[in-house]
Amino acid sequence: MNLIYRNQNIRSIVIGGGFGGIGVALRLRALGHKVTLIERLGSLGGRAQVFRKNGFKHDAGPTVITAPFLFDELFELFNEKREKYIEFRPLEPWYRFHFHDGKTFDYSESIQKTKKEMQKFSVEDANNYDKLLEVSKSIFDIGFTKLADKPFTSFFYMIKQIPALLRLKSYLTVSQLVNKYIKNQNLRAAFSIHPLLVGGNPFSTTSIYALIHFLERNWGVYFSMGGTGKLVEELTKLLERTGVEIKYNIDIKNAYEKNGKIEKIECMNGNTFCADNFIFNGDPPTFYNEILQSKISKRKKFLPERFTSYSFGMFVLFFGTKKNYPNIAHHSIWLGKRFKSLLTDIFDNKTLSDDFSLYIHRPTATDKSFAPQDCDSFYVLCPVPNLQGKVNWNEEGDKLKDRIVNALDLTILPQLKENICDAFYMTPIDFKNNYRSTHGAGFSIAPNFSQSAWFRYHNKDPHIDNLFFAAAGAHPGAGIPGVLSSAKVVENLLK
Repeated sequence: MNLIYRNQNIRSIVIGGGFGGIGVALRLRALGHKVTLIERLGSLGGRAQVFRKNGFKHDAGPTVITAPFLFDELFELFNEKREKYIEFRPLEPWYRFHFHDGKTFDYSESIQKTKKEMQKFSVEDANNYDKLLEVSKSIFDIGFTKLADKPFTSFFYMIKQIPALLRLKSYLTVSQLVNKYIKNQNLRAAFSIHPLLVGGNPFSTTSIYALIHFLERNWGVYFSMGGTGKLVEELTKLLERTGVEIKYNIDIKNAYEKNGKIEKIECMNGNTFCADNFIFNGDPPTFYNEILQSKISKRKKFLPERFTSYSFGMFVLFFGTKKNYPNIAHHSIWLGKRFKSLLTDIFDNKTLSDDFSLYIHRPTATDKSFAPQDCDSFYVLCPVPNLQGKVNWNEEGDKLKDRIVNALDLTILPQLKENICDAFYMTPIDFKNNYRSTHGAGFSIAPNFSQSAWFRYHNKDPHIDNLFFAAAGAHPGAGIPGVLSSAKVVENLLK
């Protein structure tokens, strides 16, 4: 690749190789910076690692692609086409909901199919769906199209957005907004689920996050063939082709500030790195509380730590089956009898309940490479309290695994106990240890109104001139579209 870069004298170091780190490294390289990407694990992807066990493959991180253009842009920066390397295959249905009463609801690309499915529960709700979609679009047009890639580093910029935010009723929660249009309890749960995809409680997350509903409608829901591991592999090759230096198995111990700038970072092995810019792709509270060495008291976000709320923890169960389950969709959401009170236990009480709700990923519905012939590969995510809840995972991990397997065996995966194989799991302890996630939270700080936009961690530190964040805990938030948009914000700040 013959590319001529300007600004080669600008050296930028990206700490963390998740999607936000990959995105910002490519964007800064396209600006001409000399970029070094430092990753503490042995491969890029952050939480998007790949596990292989006895012929079964499991994506450990994101499983849904909802804004493919953000990946297309990264290749187009260097006059390449994403389609040459990675296939994004559309899914149908997008999600299948399984309710505690045995009923199912297929949420599909086709609005007509979705309405027909809704009619099984409520004709009135089906007729109101267009109104819900319309309000989601109005939020999307402001919250995503106009603001997602804009830096909320100025309080006055935030003030200028207040009239629009008030018009969009951002003071409502996602649940309150959905409930204005949907009355059936099952459908209310289904259409309130989106904040959980970015770590938020629908009953406390600002209704701005209802834009995810229209985001899916606007671009669709896809699966990256070969999994997100294949996507990371091709992005890694793009980084290498374009001259980004990648250093693996290096963990950052300290960052030293001098005269309002990060002077250097120190690794666990004692090596140090200097640069003009430092971009952190890890969890912002981890950086401020564990890495930054500074005696000067600084306000990093609106709320002090004692009032900060974090996203839920994740118990993720991986397993194979010695038979196929052809009636299970690629994405399923299995909802227990309790919805609001269960989320209260997880987010507020921080207690591990006997019951649960589950997100189930069956990639073999679309991509047979994930399992041996006539077998299936499964990833089951169970929202649980983060480590602030003091759950003893050494004791509770196996118990929760057994409860989940029993519940699925009795419902949508009959004979699972006879056919399950090669099972293992991750708990919030693994998220803390493997990814340095504060409190083992799955998505950094929660997306409440008081922790969004200007109130969230800024993409540029307000007091340190060369410190930036492209991460789930920074604006605009978690999820692949969020962290890739965060990378765009940092690019705009450094142009």
